[in-house]
Amino acid sequence: MTATTLTINNATAVPMQEVPSLPVNDFRDTLLELVQQQEHRVSAFFGLPASPAGLGLELVAVLNHPEDGNCKLARTVVKDSFLSLTPECPAFHWFERELAEQYYLEIPGHPWLKPIRFQPPLPGSGGSKTTTTIPNLTVGDTDYFTLEGEACHEVAVGPVHAGVIEPGHFRFQCLGEDVYSLEISLGYQHRGLEKMLLGGPDRRTLHLLATASGDSSIASTTAYAQLCESLDHTLQPEPEALLLRGIAAELERLANHVGDLGALAGDVAFLSTAAFCGRLRGEFLNMTAEICGNRFGRYLVCPGGVNMAFTPAQARKVLTWLQRVMSDVDNALELLFESATVLDRFEGTGTVSTAAARELGLVGPAARACGVNLDLRHTHPYGCYTLSAPAQAADSAGDVLARASVRRQEIAASAAWLREQLAGWQKENRRHRSTPRLAPDMIAVSLVEAWRGEMCHVAITDADGTFRRYKIVDPSFHNWFGLAMSMRGEQISHFPICNKSFNLSYCGHDL
Repeated sequence: MTATTLTINNATAVPMQEVPSLPVNDFRDTLLELVQQQEHRVSAFFGLPASPAGLGLELVAVLNHPEDGNCKLARTVVKDSFLSLTPECPAFHWFERELAEQYYLEIPGHPWLKPIRFQPPLPGSGGSKTTTTIPNLTVGDTDYFTLEGEACHEVAVGPVHAGVIEPGHFRFQCLGEDVYSLEISLGYQHRGLEKMLLGGPDRRTLHLLATASGDSSIASTTAYAQLCESLDHTLQPEPEALLLRGIAAELERLANHVGDLGALAGDVAFLSTAAFCGRLRGEFLNMTAEICGNRFGRYLVCPGGVNMAFTPAQARKVLTWLQRVMSDVDNALELLFESATVLDRFEGTGTVSTAAARELGLVGPAARACGVNLDLRHTHPYGCYTLSAPAQAADSAGDVLARASVRRQEIAASAAWLREQLAGWQKENRRHRSTPRLAPDMIAVSLVEAWRGEMCHVAITDADGTFRRYKIVDPSFHNWFGLAMSMRGEQISHFPICNKSFNLSYCGHDL
């Protein structure tokens, strides 16, 4: 029997020709069977011009299973259209909208085919042909869901928001105070990042990946570094470098989770925890700065290792610092989670069912709060996590309280793991700087558990060993529709805490 998929481990590369190229109907059937019957998850589904030129568009799928610890790859070639998988498998819905936009691919059967970034087509697309798939490229200028009836009304929020919030548009269809539908329109932060990565790696590649989503710099550069290391076997990080990546990743998780819980507290006017967490988030960012000189960890991680040396004296300083700060964190969170008024607002609000979370392909704390057992540090371990990882958090209620509770659990688990690693740091690591020389005609997959959840980077190299395609799937790409689902049947006044309980990235999605 001819193989329909190729199975590889996380953070590995294989020749592109080894990935089975299936007839389009077999490709569709394979993906549906893997997701629907074998419970695989869609990590990436994207296109690139088929080689040689003129053959059409090559579609590549990367799926993983929460228990197998590996990834499955498959591909097919299409001309102008691809029958939508979304009606049978909702996890593909956002990916198919992206494909239609990036390559002007017709996707008949998709229930709501419209742009997600309002971007010009990528090189090699059918962008010159007349199509009705993408009506225009004006961000936000599009049709929206509507609700008919005399008592119905519509509330539009954004794209400009108060404070420092990034731009995004939220369109509520309401009956009285009850929300029947929330549609989210993004794309205002689109920078053309994937297009700029073509032909790399070069001098700017690491910068582009470090700034793909500023609050996830460690996760993104780790995913990129792992790709390069799988494509250039001369780049072999030493154990201390891998551990330092993990330490920085857990500090990134702590900073953002603490900040999120403080923001949630602020949205229900619980100002004591809000004030404390705002300060404490800064403490974790400053710990990262102690390691590498940048509060967001930019340019610490690089292909082959890390850019900065970390000494035992610094480890002792950060350990003492961490212990002091965690005492304040525990006090602030205890106040939050023991307040009856806070629990009244959080509990039962913005619930997403386990079934919906699975069907939509939610990731990270949002998925774990729904009882979906996903954490790449455990299921697809990489780097230092192959030896040890923070304990996995879990909940099942699927509401704002569950999403907050998962963050609290992860704060405690990451802090405990960091104490152990910092206490055992015995020698200074070496700094590493080199230019990757990538193997030609390969595909590499790198999965990383960012603080928002699964982050997937896929690189395909050409005959010269440069990026023919670089695909980034930020955790927020999976979760924005989960936020929309959480508002169905809720009062519109609950939107701020539902939104904060997901806290998704605009720029990480828009790229």
